[in-house]
Amino acid sequence: MAIIYIETNFLMSITTGREAEAIILLRDLSSSVELVIPSTCYMEALSAFEDELKRQNSFKEQLSRQISETKRDVTSEHAAALSFHLEESLLYYVERIDEMKFRLREAISLMSINAEMIALNPEIVQASLNETLIEKDPTDNLILHCILSHARSHSTESKVFLSGNVKEFGLSKVRDALQEVGITKYFSRTEDFLGWLQSQS
Repeated sequence: MAIIYIETNFLMSITTGREAEAIILLRDLSSSVELVIPSTCYMEALSAFEDELKRQNSFKEQLSRQISETKRDVTSEHAAALSFHLEESLLYYVERIDEMKFRLREAISLMSINAEMIALNPEIVQASLNETLIEKDPTDNLILHCILSHARSHSTESKVFLSGNVKEFGLSKVRDALQEVGITKYFSRTEDFLGWLQSQS
């Protein structure tokens, strides 16, 4: 049995469709792995998606204004065709937002059923305040300390970490800290992790 630590980026990669393999991993979870995620990642994913929706809605409003302006142009030979295509684009855009909402709900639902959740406790909070391994993002630093704490208490299990957030979790001092608690492998792509998992069987 291998413990696979994941974080917010895993949920967001499913939501945004960046990694097709991530949802496959959740839907058909191997009995040889145990997924583990800090509880704070659920809140961070919902908050990140809320920010994403604000950006999407801003673009949608701009697109709607362009459609309105284009329809008012009665002299251009291209205005009618442009208006048609913009309206078609807006429909597809709204459909994609609905797809993203569905994917996030499915990911969170499957995670809540299949993954162990690392709960915050005073020791983890204090550790994250006392040791800043990820300086630019306090939330990621807290997530990292959740993972380190859990890994320390599971010293005999095989442990790996899966995160596409290489900018933060790929830092050499973060990788060193993961190694110290027995997290021997780091994967930035679900596809690479699945390849490694298959090679273990």
